[in-house]
Amino acid sequence: MPPKRLNSYKGKLNSSQIAEGINAANGNARRLLEDARILLDANRYPTVASLAILSIEESGKESILRELSIAETDEEVSRIWRDYRSHTKKNVLWLMPQLVMKGARQLDDFRPLIEPEAKHPYILDQVKQISFYTDCLGKAHYSDPAKVVDKHLATTLIQIAKIFITSKKVTAKEIELWIKHMGETKHSSLKDQKEALLHWYAEMQELELAPKGQKLKDVIYWLGLDVDK
Repeated sequence: MPPKRLNSYKGKLNSSQIAEGINAANGNARRLLEDARILLDANRYPTVASLAILSIEESGKESILRELSIAETDEEVSRIWRDYRSHTKKNVLWLMPQLVMKGARQLDDFRPLIEPEAKHPYILDQVKQISFYTDCLGKAHYSDPAKVVDKHLATTLIQIAKIFITSKKVTAKEIELWIKHMGETKHSSLKDQKEALLHWYAEMQELELAPKGQKLKDVIYWLGLDVDK
């Protein structure tokens, strides 16, 4: 008899394994978005919306795996793996384009995305649910994906998912440098963490692992986000 559920790994990972996981997630995010685009041409809007959201979630695994690379305790490792498998923890950045359009340019401007009480991750997860399934809501009202999700919503979600798509490959050396710089400041102030992030990127440049330039946009891009798309 086959097992009732897959045996999920929940331990620590080395730098090579972290890089492998990030590259796998980013590659799958691209595939899901490509599938969504194909279905958009076929006017399959609910499925398009769902696949675009799944693509966003796969892209969201990179930041979680980077956090895992600097985890210190078994309890922290367990919590991060729960985040890795949580839909709402993987989609927290989906409102980033909206913040950019409103003028967000500094790291502090993006803090609302990760606030514990933020509701936007749950909203996106609900959109995914109503795009996939029928449901009985409110006062016994049935929700039909074909009637709820239109072309505009599907197209908007594709555009958002595209922002998080990256073709760059993360290396074990990059993760080692991440651990070196970000691990030292994980319990420090936000100011110290920002400085550490810039120092990480600067050393990436010195070793020719990242292009020249040290603006916030360059660092954000190297973390798998392109706010100009």
